[in-house]
Amino acid sequence: MDPIHRGPEEFGDDSRDFSEEAGRRRPSRDPLTPDFGQQTPQQARMVTLVAGDLTLTVNPVDGSEVEPCPPGERPAAPVRRTPAERTARARAAAPPVPPGPPVPRLPLLRRDEERERLTRLLARGRSVRLTGPAGSGRTALLDAVAADCADFAPDGVVRLSGHKRTTTDLLYALFDAVHDAPLHRPDRALLLETLRSTGAVVVLDDLELGGAALDELLDATPECAFLLAATPEAPAPHADSALEEVFLTGLDRATSADLMGRVVERQLTEEEANWAGDLWFESEGLPLRFVQAGALLRQRDQLRTDAGVYDEYGYLENRPADAPPAPEAAGESDVPLPSLGEGAAPAALLASRLSDAARDTLRFAVALGGEVPHQAHLPALVGDTHADAALGELAGCGLLSPSGSRYRLAAGVLAQLTAAGYEDGAAERARTAAQHYAWWTGHPSVTPERATAEADAIIAAMGRLVPGEGAGGTSTAVLLARSAAPAFAAGLHWGAWERALRIGQEAGRLAGEVAEEAYFHHELGVLALCTGHPDRARAELETAISMRGALADKSGAVSGRRALALVEDRAGGGPVAAEDGAFAASPPLGVPTVVPVSMTSAFADTAVVPRQEPVTVLAPAAGGGKGAARGGPLALIGGARRNLVAAGAGVLLAGVLGTVVTLGLTSSSDPQGGAGTSTEQEVPDDDGVYDADVETGEPADGPSTSGAPSGSASSSASASASVTPGPTGSGTAPADGVSPSATSSAPDTPSSPGSPSSPRATESSPKPTSASPTPTKTATTPTPTETGTDSPTPEEPDPEEPPTKPDTPEQASDSPSGA
Repeated sequence: MDPIHRGPEEFGDDSRDFSEEAGRRRPSRDPLTPDFGQQTPQQARMVTLVAGDLTLTVNPVDGSEVEPCPPGERPAAPVRRTPAERTARARAAAPPVPPGPPVPRLPLLRRDEERERLTRLLARGRSVRLTGPAGSGRTALLDAVAADCADFAPDGVVRLSGHKRTTTDLLYALFDAVHDAPLHRPDRALLLETLRSTGAVVVLDDLELGGAALDELLDATPECAFLLAATPEAPAPHADSALEEVFLTGLDRATSADLMGRVVERQLTEEEANWAGDLWFESEGLPLRFVQAGALLRQRDQLRTDAGVYDEYGYLENRPADAPPAPEAAGESDVPLPSLGEGAAPAALLASRLSDAARDTLRFAVALGGEVPHQAHLPALVGDTHADAALGELAGCGLLSPSGSRYRLAAGVLAQLTAAGYEDGAAERARTAAQHYAWWTGHPSVTPERATAEADAIIAAMGRLVPGEGAGGTSTAVLLARSAAPAFAAGLHWGAWERALRIGQEAGRLAGEVAEEAYFHHELGVLALCTGHPDRARAELETAISMRGALADKSGAVSGRRALALVEDRAGGGPVAAEDGAFAASPPLGVPTVVPVSMTSAFADTAVVPRQEPVTVLAPAAGGGKGAARGGPLALIGGARRNLVAAGAGVLLAGVLGTVVTLGLTSSSDPQGGAGTSTEQEVPDDDGVYDADVETGEPADGPSTSGAPSGSASSSASASASVTPGPTGSGTAPADGVSPSATSSAPDTPSSPGSPSSPRATESSPKPTSASPTPTKTATTPTPTETGTDSPTPEEPDPEEPPTKPDTPEQASDSPSGA
């Protein structure tokens, strides 16, 4: 037996032992069985896309992150779609075909004149506004005209829905229909530049724009011809608009009866024809009313049919004992024609004759404000595996109308069903739909495109729960908004993204969920930053940061600070000191600014004050956020954290320069107290120590010339200490004499020509005189000086060598200085 691979030998009894061991071996666990231990956390779906010159990373956990897009990672220019790609995209964007029996396709009756006029105007490049009441057949006429204009424009025909869409939503929808730019949302400038060269026939149904908003749409697309369909209740365009107006009216009496016969798929009886004539007066010939009336007649035919006629094999006679009773045959007199009121408002009567799944679908549609969920969601919502067939029943009865890639309740059906009691329990059904959509949009298998297609129903479910009528409704709305908002952002449907965020923020406030409310504020700030609204972005991000700081949410606060720093950098940055002391915003994109700091001297009464040069501190520009709004010195550190070190370095440099200047002022003061320039110095004794009793005097009255030597010349003996005036300009210093103790010039003392005064004060240590006297040669022009009267000499002079007397003010006045 192989010790490595345990198995039966070719011969022997090992095969029996192996089979017994295999039978006793524990079977492996099914990987699909639930494990109630530690679960693997579900991975968050993160999508990175480019919005203008920014890179947006949609993060459902801590909040989206935005940063400048590097030049090498920016996407290429948008590429136009080929005709085959446009056709495939249009087919995918069409409403799905309802399951079940095929709905009869009705022809376009009595609309040839309007059809030819619309086609002719579009061929000439004119934009047309088709106005007609709800249910007048506008959508069917648009389909026919779109097929006639397929080859008119280089970019083909583009079908759009204006239901709950703004001008910006329509512009980006047109851009996406014509150009292929995955995960790229161009900025406003690139969008308008691209749409100026777009040539297409745009068929826009359910228009809700008018006035300036409609003019903005038309001006942004000068090469496009628009076919707009709107109701009379929609806002009207401006009087000077270039739109052509075409009004759509109802059908005549004969055409209305013909349409009803096509729906029933048989000839009308005389009684039914008379009933159709009365209905024509009541409904003003609207085609939708006759489609619904034809559905009523078809249901009446089904109720009048004897079920036993189709029992060919005798099933009803030999059915099981526990089977429901066989339907009784109804006579023609038992099912009368609907009344005129039921024919004018047939929704309740039509719904009462449908299946339970179809009625539950209508209740969900009423709870969602007329939005019908996609047929794939109906089995989960209704609780019936065959509930998707209910969509076919509703469409065949004329209770639904297409809206973009989905279905909505037809015109007037919502009000009729609400009056019939279908709104009872609407809050609970909206909560059920919200819980289902929250699970569905967060599932990894659901793409952002699929979630975007269901945006209207999702937002309707959130909007129904936000007032908080039922228990836990607001918390469910918060959960749905947290799950759906990232999908809308990744699917580039930013109109739905903004609506979901605002509803979620309000729901979080009502529910008291501060963390979720902070998340929605952060996302609104990121959205405002990406759409070019820095003020709104700053307000939302600051609110989110403060909330997350109170909750000690470190990762969320860091994400918010990064986005806020980018807002400050793009908005123009940090404060700059102006001439009046106020702080203004720095130049954009972090250009270094110059902040002059004036150093005021603390020795205002000191005579020796050197001239101060303004100190220039280079501070990197910070964000012009709250610091710029507050003003003052604190605004220097009001920017991003990375500028704090630079601001501290500037303050430290200012302090160091102030200390240096103060030391210079202190060292330049006259030890004898004269504020003027003194040319005399104290010669220390042999110990080299000055007398501590030297007192300061008053400044000299006469001017002092720093460029001329003193007027007296004497020789100093080695054993005596004498006060020798030191030269400050030209002249020869003694070889072993005493060097000048201090030389200073006051700011108000004039200097002689050719001898500039130095702003610095110099100090040299005195040296003892040598044994042999050395004569000092001075210039002939004396300089008047003044010494203190109470300053004794450290030692008596030698009687053999008379001491040199200092010049008196009288001598200074007799001898001109600087001459």
